[in-house]
Amino acid sequence: QAQQGKFLSDVENELEELTVTIAQAKKMVELIKGAAMKERERVEKLFAEASQVLATFQKEVMGFIEDGERSMLGEAEADLRWKEERRAKLAQCKQNLENVPSTDTVYFLQEFQALKVAMEENLSPPLSFQKELNFTKCTQAVGAMKDVLSTACKNQWNHLQGKGIDGLNCQDMEEGDSSSQDRQSSSRGRLWAPKHARLREISSQFPLRAHFSLSPHTVAFIIDLDSDTADKFIQLFGTKGAKRVLCPIPYPESPIRFVNCEQVLGLNLMNRGNYYWEVELIDGWVSIGVIAEDFDPHEAYNHGRLGRNDRSCCLQWNGQNYVAWFGGFECTIQQPFFQTIGVFLEYSEKALTFYGVKDSKMTCLQQLKVSPSAKGKVDPFQNKINRQFASLFSCKLKPAFFLESVDAHLQIGPLKKDCVSVLKRR
Repeated sequence: QAQQGKFLSDVENELEELTVTIAQAKKMVELIKGAAMKERERVEKLFAEASQVLATFQKEVMGFIEDGERSMLGEAEADLRWKEERRAKLAQCKQNLENVPSTDTVYFLQEFQALKVAMEENLSPPLSFQKELNFTKCTQAVGAMKDVLSTACKNQWNHLQGKGIDGLNCQDMEEGDSSSQDRQSSSRGRLWAPKHARLREISSQFPLRAHFSLSPHTVAFIIDLDSDTADKFIQLFGTKGAKRVLCPIPYPESPIRFVNCEQVLGLNLMNRGNYYWEVELIDGWVSIGVIAEDFDPHEAYNHGRLGRNDRSCCLQWNGQNYVAWFGGFECTIQQPFFQTIGVFLEYSEKALTFYGVKDSKMTCLQQLKVSPSAKGKVDPFQNKINRQFASLFSCKLKPAFFLESVDAHLQIGPLKKDCVSVLKRR
């Protein structure tokens, strides 16, 4: 009976404890439900406000287009009507003159005078458009807004999923790289990577290759275009694409923005080790190269272009040939067109090599490197390289791009793994 009483007492205590914990659990359930409800209400309110902001922006942009169309269309249509009326009047006077009998001199002179007066009438005043089709920049503005919104949504979703600052994980960064040495190099590369917000989306776009290292044995290199350097006639597509346009883009003021040359730089600095990246030539005349970090972006056009000074060099596609440029000297390259150009920068060798890449095969187009054996030869380009190219490697360098023709278009990467492997075995 004593044991039975003790057992019943234990059961009673357990029931009391369960009653307390159940009450606490109920409070927790209610707390979670209440917090979720409040959060849902706040989120719905914020989404409604965001939708209202977008709707207001859409209304303003559409109104801007309509106002621009209306103000310019009235003048253009009036000019068109005047020209049509003048043409009809001149045609009628000409027809009247041709219908005068050849024997009626007086009538002929009257019609001739009427035609002469019509010809001498004042022309319509020229069109006085202050801004040529100003409303056509709406597409760029809305496109930029869409890109910003898309990037923000993606970054915040990664943040909600707990993917950390970069929204990446180690498995994504090291995918396809089986050797422990390459994995260590990849890890060191991430520690050195520039902590710029626009690098956060790279791995999701190119998960196999979105890493680089300052190790001399690892050459895969991230390139992100820096919008703060882009000339106003260069439109950027995310951080990977660039195209030259006719209408200037109202970029914010920046002390590092090019103002006389349609150029844009990469965000990344290079100052030791080996680096390799690839560029797709989509359309037009494009130059690809490197430039000293401290180069003055306000230089005049003739001196500010890639390869036309001692602080930069490049490979140019001019629609017919590839041409290497350094210090204002050029070297024409007799090779067929390659849509993909590989760039290999070796600090230890003080060398820059351009490759044509096709089907994972690499064709050396030009290597810029001091060559003592070339001294004395009548080659102004190589002589210039021998005299001053090595000094370029005393600077921190940045990837640089010059879009020379209207509608010139390029895209960064992605890298071809086979090419990277070939360079690693060098």
